Amino acid sequence: MTQTNEPETKKPLWKRYVLWGMPIGGVLVAFIAGIVFWGGFNTAMEATNTKDFCISCHEMENFVYQEYKGTIHDVNRSGVGAVCSDCHVPKDWTHKIIRKIKASKEVWGKITGKINTPEKFDKHRLQLAMNEWERMKKTDSVECRNCHHFDSMLPEFQKPRARQQHLNAMTAGQTCIDCHKGIAHSDLRGRADEEYLEALEAPNPKFVREVPQKYLDSLAKIEAIEAEEAEAKKAAEKAARDAVQAQIASAVDAARAEEQAKAAGQATEADAGDAVGANVDWASVSGADLTLFYPGQASFEWVQNGKTHGGARPLTKGGDQCTTCHAAELETIGNKVVGGAGGKDGELEPTPIPGKPGIINATVQAAHDGENVYFRLQWADNPHAPAPFVDGGKMDPDNQVKVAMMITGTGIEMGEQVGCWATCHADNTYMPADPGADAIASAAEIAAQLQATDTITKYLAESRTDIEIKGRRAPQGGWDKLKSAEELDAYLNDGTFMDLMRVYADGSATNGYLLERRVQNEGEIAASANLSAGMWTVVFSRPLAGGVGDVPLEAGKTYTVGFAIHDDFAAARFHHVTLNTTMALDNGEAQINVVGQ
Repeated sequence: MTQTNEPETKKPLWKRYVLWGMPIGGVLVAFIAGIVFWGGFNTAMEATNTKDFCISCHEMENFVYQEYKGTIHDVNRSGVGAVCSDCHVPKDWTHKIIRKIKASKEVWGKITGKINTPEKFDKHRLQLAMNEWERMKKTDSVECRNCHHFDSMLPEFQKPRARQQHLNAMTAGQTCIDCHKGIAHSDLRGRADEEYLEALEAPNPKFVREVPQKYLDSLAKIEAIEAEEAEAKKAAEKAARDAVQAQIASAVDAARAEEQAKAAGQATEADAGDAVGANVDWASVSGADLTLFYPGQASFEWVQNGKTHGGARPLTKGGDQCTTCHAAELETIGNKVVGGAGGKDGELEPTPIPGKPGIINATVQAAHDGENVYFRLQWADNPHAPAPFVDGGKMDPDNQVKVAMMITGTGIEMGEQVGCWATCHADNTYMPADPGADAIASAAEIAAQLQATDTITKYLAESRTDIEIKGRRAPQGGWDKLKSAEELDAYLNDGTFMDLMRVYADGSATNGYLLERRVQNEGEIAASANLSAGMWTVVFSRPLAGGVGDVPLEAGKTYTVGFAIHDDFAAARFHHVTLNTTMALDNGEAQINVVGQ
């Protein structure tokens, strides 16, 4: 055997050590290659997340990008903007890759020309929007919550409606996309089926979260501040009213003294209305402030329709009252509607009256003597604003003002939530679905039952077999879907009606109710109305027990009531109204406390 003395050749260092079955050199090369590949891949990935990339095709730049420009997500007071990927691409890597893969379908749409014109894009736009809504719904709007989170919200810096809805969202299991559609692009919610939206926007128990303590602390803080401001405002307004009343009383006393002097001792006859509530010490009765706002054509159907009213779901599904969202913003709403801009498309007032105020601030006092109940409303007179669509500018020339009060009976759909709104329908006088005299005349039998000729008065939905809410199958409302006389009598006997009292400018009054129509019966009522020193004072009274068509008022019960003022010779829907208001006898917790004397 041959031996050699040559030394054994050593392997290079990079081959000498093995890791995971591979020379360390190979591992090092693979590692470096991985870094280079990952760096390149991630760089390319992030490049596709930029706004410039997203709008590099004309479909995006010329269509949706133009809508995005100028929105709160593009430019704002803090300078923190959100670009396309912030809202449409998840942050975590796994879901980001999944989203990129799914987005390839949209690229295919670009390649095939499926969405390369405004017309084609619009044709598919609702489906594209629905895809995004559904994706965000499944993830609890995770992209929104990358920037906006309930834990970071302070309701003291939010509007009252937003505070309440965010609180509802946390406790009921709602997510951002349920309410916030179309905030960066055109809102396509109105083009989707109502059934689809109802299912999409339904609360998800998985999204229920505990309300952060700092949210509750902030809410308590702002509510305390607002309550203090309200009390200060109330005190100031009361002082102003007292001063006006003192001036009125002084002027009345002086006038009476002068008349008595002229009559050489003959007593002057008091105004007939002065006797109404004469036994009530109004100075000792605290008043409740009422903000009556201008509603325009916002009907009972309109408020239940999610396409027109953003609060439809909280109202119909969540049981919220109108005041839940709107109590602190009535002046804003009234001014917007009266100017012709109310609703999503300005539909709430197609015939605005220039100069008409958006709200009326009034005070109501209430008292009882064990047998009768007394109400006194006071408000400042407004300058005349002629209605441009009526000859002479006055819809009701004989009545400068009219005051109405409704008391909600039992068994009325959403009665405690909406109050007298339950009687206002889209097919009433001057409303968008007003059938007109010809249609009414063609339904002669129903018209006779309703005693209707040219117009349909307010009514309750309970009196109809069907009410069209959406306005798709037929016009909204249901004036001609009248139930049988036997069913209507049963409702009346069961107390399912709206107790209605009306006072006119001359102090005359009517007592009645609303069910299938506005009924004026022989119910007992006494009233007075006068205008003095620029202040209207309306007083009316009826027995506590009442009669047919009257809601009996009893201690220990709380009632939902509503007030309406037709000022400046107004008629029909051109009035100012309150939202749902609570009233009770000798109960300081109610908004209107009917004080016993």
